[in-house]
Amino acid sequence: MSIRPCLGVEVPELTARVARASNPAGTTAMWVRDRLDGLWADEDFAGWYPRDGRPGISPAQLATVSVLQFLLDLSDRDAAEAVRCRIDFKYALGLDLDDPGFHHSVLGDFRDRLLEDGRADRLLDLALARLKEAGLVRERTVQRTDSTHVLAAVRDLTRLELVTEAVRAAVEEVARTAGHALEGLVDDDWGRRYGRPARLGKNPTRPKTRMNEAGADARRLLEHLAAVDPGLLPGPQVEALRQVMVQNYHWDAAGRLRWRDDEGDSGLPPSAARIVSPYDLAARYSRRGQVTRWTGYLAHVTETCADDGPNVITDVATMPATSDDRQALAGIHARLERRGLLPGEHLADGGYTFVVHMERAGREHRVTLTGPLPGNRTRQHRVQEGYARDAFRAGYDRREVTCPQGQVSKGWHGPYPTSSPDAAPLIVARFTKGQCQPCPARAICTTSGDGKRTVGSPRASSTSCRPATVPTSKTPPGTSAMLCGPASRAPSASSPAATACATAATGDSPRPTCSMS
Repeated sequence: MSIRPCLGVEVPELTARVARASNPAGTTAMWVRDRLDGLWADEDFAGWYPRDGRPGISPAQLATVSVLQFLLDLSDRDAAEAVRCRIDFKYALGLDLDDPGFHHSVLGDFRDRLLEDGRADRLLDLALARLKEAGLVRERTVQRTDSTHVLAAVRDLTRLELVTEAVRAAVEEVARTAGHALEGLVDDDWGRRYGRPARLGKNPTRPKTRMNEAGADARRLLEHLAAVDPGLLPGPQVEALRQVMVQNYHWDAAGRLRWRDDEGDSGLPPSAARIVSPYDLAARYSRRGQVTRWTGYLAHVTETCADDGPNVITDVATMPATSDDRQALAGIHARLERRGLLPGEHLADGGYTFVVHMERAGREHRVTLTGPLPGNRTRQHRVQEGYARDAFRAGYDRREVTCPQGQVSKGWHGPYPTSSPDAAPLIVARFTKGQCQPCPARAICTTSGDGKRTVGSPRASSTSCRPATVPTSKTPPGTSAMLCGPASRAPSASSPAATACATAATGDSPRPTCSMS
C-alpha cells in the first residue's frame, strides 16, 4: 500500500452546505476541521508507506479520525461507521456525501504504523510545532504533570498459568514458522495440555504435578529446538519461554529441575524484573497503596493549564509500572525543552517534588517545580511529640540554627551528600553537651547517647523552592489542579498527537481522574 499526497483538499461544497444546514451551531467534528485544518498533511507520513503499491487512504484523514475517536470515545467500528454515515465526519475529513468510507481494521493498521520507530513522538512534535505557530500553545506558561496506570492487553496469570501459557505460545510460534521442527516431540498429550489457553485458577488440581510437567515440557522443547534447529531459539515466544523458565525454575544440587517457591530465599526476581505474560515481556505488576493494583505500565501526561489558553497535552511518557514518578521528570523537561515548550511553572504532586528535583529544574531549565514536599521523617515528627526539625530556625546568612529554647548552634558543617539520589545535600548544625544536657526540654528533644542534638536541613538554595500552592488554572469543579490528570486510556485508543490536538480543538481539559501517584 502506498500514499498519493493530496494538496489543498477543500470540503466539497455540497458537504459543507448540508453540514452547516443540519448543524448550524457546529459539532465537535466540525470544530476539529475549522480549528485544526492543515495540522497534518499527507507528506508528513511519506516515510510510513512504500512508494509503490495500491494507493491507500489518506493518513492525514486517519490521524483526524483518531482525534475524533478520542474526543467522542468511539471504538474502531463506531469510528468507521461515523465516517460512513455522519455528515459532520465527512465535513471534518473533506469527503463527498456519497463517500463509502473505509473498513474499521484500517485504524488498527494505522496505529501499528504509529507505534514503530518513535513515530508517535515525531507526530506529536509536528502537531505541537504547528499549534505553537497558531498561538494555541506557548513556552513559559503553567503546565501540570500527573501519572496514571495503563492496563496491558494481557490476562492476569498465576505463575503456573504463566509457564503453561509460555509453553503453548512457543509451540504455536514454532508450528507456524517451522512445523517440521516439532516432529518427534509433540504428541496427543501435548495437545491436551497446550491445545487451548491456560485457565487453571488460583487453586488448580494437582498443582505440584502440573508444575513438574510444565517445567519438564518446557525443558524438552528448548533442548529439542537447540538440537534440531538452533535458529528458532531467538524467536520472540521461544525466548520468552526461556526467560520464564529462568525466573520460575532452578536446578537443585542433584541436577533436578525445581520450582521456585514464593516464600524464602528462592531466587524469585523482584516485581520490577518479573515477567507476567509471555505476550508482553515489558508489562509489570504493580500497586499503589492498598487499592490500586494493575498489570501494565505507568503513563505520565503533561498538559498546559493556563487561564488564557486551551489545555493542550505537551508530553506523554510511558514507563514501567514499577517505576517511580520522579524518574520521569528529567525526561519530561528534556523533551519539552527540545520542543521549545518548557513551562515557567510546573505543577506536580508529591511523587515528583523532591527537593533535589526542584533545585535541578530551576538550575537547568529555569522551571519552578511546584508541589508538596515529602513529609518530615524525624522521630519527633512521626510520634508528634517533642521538637521536630521544623521547630528549629535556620539562619543561613549567619551559618547558625536556633533551637526552640533559644540556644544557638555551635557547629555548622556541610553540605553533605545523602545516601538517597533523590534527597538534597544537607547542612548539619550541631549543639554541644553544655547546651543540651542542662536543658529542661532535653528529654523531648533528643535521645542520643551523648545527649546533644544535631539538626540537618537542605541548603538555602534548595529551601527557596516553592512549596505546594493553589494554582489559578482551569480545573473541573471539585478537583485540584495538582491532583487532576488526563484520563487513563489504553495506548491503542488514540495517539499522543491525537490527544494533544483533541484538547486544542475543543479548548477543554481532558477528562480528569484522581492521581495514581
